[in-house]
Amino acid sequence: MSELTKVAAEVRACTACLLHRGRTNGVPGEGPEDAQIMFIGEAPGFHEDQQGRPFVGAAGRFLEELLGSIGMSREQVYITNVIKCRPPANRDPLPEEVAACSHFLDRQLAALQPRLVVTLGRFSMARFFPRARISQIHGRPRRVGGLLCYPLYHPAAALHQPSLRRVVEEDFQRIPKILEQAEQIAEYEPPPEAEQLRLF
Repeated sequence: MSELTKVAAEVRACTACLLHRGRTNGVPGEGPEDAQIMFIGEAPGFHEDQQGRPFVGAAGRFLEELLGSIGMSREQVYITNVIKCRPPANRDPLPEEVAACSHFLDRQLAALQPRLVVTLGRFSMARFFPRARISQIHGRPRRVGGLLCYPLYHPAAALHQPSLRRVVEEDFQRIPKILEQAEQIAEYEPPPEAEQLRLF
């Protein structure tokens, strides 16, 4: 049994936080074990909870459209979330829920060792770029702890705010070039503390 398969089984049986009480299914993630790209979203929504699969609702359809625009399909990439169970009424994940799930994501990253990690939305962005603002760093790849990370707006944000759709589409178009130029991309340098504090 592979490490990703073990993680999936553990996610489905997990009772580490209160979210397990309301779930229909845990949603560990899916994709080939040799995927070059890992997409990390926020948390499962209604359709994901029902099916036990990530990104199968409207945001998932848009993600598939975005992948198609760069000549890829979801079958070629690994897709997961920071949180593996649906929060009630799709509310934001709580810090303790993120903490309870963090070791699953750590193990998925270690097992997959993707060439590129694409974060979708501010909660997955915060896993690699704490205190950064997505409006300031989206579309700017940086290395973080040995991983090449590319922060993007969440596809759902583009569906709710049509002005963001073009931004997401343009950021997505850069993915093939980022993979091409991976060796030249620098380490992330956090902003000075004074600048970080203004982000809240």
